[in-house]
Amino acid sequence: MHSTSYRLTELFILFVLIPVSFAVPYPIWIKMIIGLMGFFYVIYFLLKVHRNKFKMHNDLNWQQFLKHLGIQFLVIGMLTGLYLWVFDRPRLFYDIRNNPVKWLILSLIYIVLSVYPQELIYRTFFFQRYQTLFKSRGLFIFLNGVLFSLAHLFFRNGLVLVMTFIGGILFAITFNRTKSTLMVSIEHALYGVWLYTVGMGNLLGFPE
Repeated sequence: MHSTSYRLTELFILFVLIPVSFAVPYPIWIKMIIGLMGFFYVIYFLLKVHRNKFKMHNDLNWQQFLKHLGIQFLVIGMLTGLYLWVFDRPRLFYDIRNNPVKWLILSLIYIVLSVYPQELIYRTFFFQRYQTLFKSRGLFIFLNGVLFSLAHLFFRNGLVLVMTFIGGILFAITFNRTKSTLMVSIEHALYGVWLYTVGMGNLLGFPE
């Protein structure tokens, strides 16, 4: 389904060239058009070429997933909370303490308009489209983490790049294990909303 050279060129344009270009100053409306064109390109291939039905699989192991997610989230929650406590204590739970309604609305918008589209692009499409190009699954997962981090380059913040790289690796591992867009979206949403809740929303573009 398309040659190796075609898919490698496609990967470079979608996951390197476009994200890097978003870190360069030029009109936001042009960036939005490019982003939407890229997203619709991905959706077209998922629906028409790869024949995705976007149905929840009946054989998903929810017990194992939730157990793994709970342990992982406990570690991440403690580390991020400790970081804010040490380095920026006034921001600890700032948004949910000061405006819980705004926090709830923005969290829901984030899940619907950011998390799920990102997982369609960076896990569902990326795995289905490019995993056969790499013999090493570990290298493939590492590359996915790097490119997911690169998608956040426009924030121009080293901490954000580190966090999104780690997140990208975790999400790629989850998708590799479950093959479920729903599960990896739940994981992504949990971590993203937690970072907003704990006080790191300003780093990730949540409005003040």
